[in-house]
Amino acid sequence: MDGQVHKVYLSLGSNKGDRQKNLNLAVGQISNRIGSVVSQSDFFETEPVGFKSTHLFYNIAICIETTCSATEILKITQQIEKDLGRKRKSVNKVYHDRVIDIDILLYNDHIINRPELQIPHPRMKERRFVLEPLAQIAPTLIIPNETKTIAELLADIC
Repeated sequence: MDGQVHKVYLSLGSNKGDRQKNLNLAVGQISNRIGSVVSQSDFFETEPVGFKSTHLFYNIAICIETTCSATEILKITQQIEKDLGRKRKSVNKVYHDRVIDIDILLYNDHIINRPELQIPHPRMKERRFVLEPLAQIAPTLIIPNETKTIAELLADIC
């Protein structure tokens, strides 16, 4: 923790078990362990992307304010996923049903490009299940190195 307050956007999804409960538990853990949740989107029901499943997802976006570093947030969110029952992470773009998935979308206006962490999230601009909830809470936000707002990016893929 560096003492500075950072604005961070996260995407959360669940398609196993009680999806709404899973997301609410994750948001509670994020609030307890990372920082204040300043806004949360509605729940959006979406089809799985990148794999076949009969289980639909619930997706939300949240904005948090935190003094944690991006690396600390990654470690904590991965632990929250394990604590809530996630057995395995997606590897080499092979996706599975999951109790909870938490992705860091944006960390202030920082660009981070490390093997374990890419911010802005590299596929967020092409994923409606990310952009739709995010547009609800931050429609005028502009991703670093982009010119379009979140709302405009969403309109482009709809």
